[in-house]
Amino acid sequence: MDIESKRIKKFIKKVKGWKFLVFLFFKLPMAFIAGLRIKEISFEKAIVTTPFSFWNKNPFKSIYFAVLSMAAELSTGILALMHVDKKNTKISMLVVKMESKFYKKATTKIKFICENGNQISDVINKSLKSGEGEIIMTKSKGYDENGICVAEFNITWSFKAKITKI
Repeated sequence: MDIESKRIKKFIKKVKGWKFLVFLFFKLPMAFIAGLRIKEISFEKAIVTTPFSFWNKNPFKSIYFAVLSMAAELSTGILALMHVDKKNTKISMLVVKMESKFYKKATTKIKFICENGNQISDVINKSLKSGEGEIIMTKSKGYDENGICVAEFNITWSFKAKITKI
């Protein structure tokens, strides 16, 4: 097994355990309060869930759109973090654009799925080779407990290797 594969396995173990909840509590407290959880992560795909609860509802008896946005962003961002982490180089990453479409009220637990892991990895590698910033548009779709798509997000990420000065 190569070094990158070992780093990916270690990263997946870290984000699936209790340490990730501690990370959320201190670094992303709103995601912690909203109940965001990583249900599945692999090289290609991430699934993030958010419950319908008192803490993330709006006056219209559905999940507040900002909570849905957080869950969608986390489903793309955790894949990006994993692919950045597998490199032994500092790489900056930033959301530069987000578009969303809402199809139905989110009134149950919502599952956001992003399947752009391979493309994210390719863009990061391209940025490392060129030394330039690279962007990628990722897609995350949110499904309710009945499998109906309630929202779709296109989140554009920018990646650029950090140059260390001596």
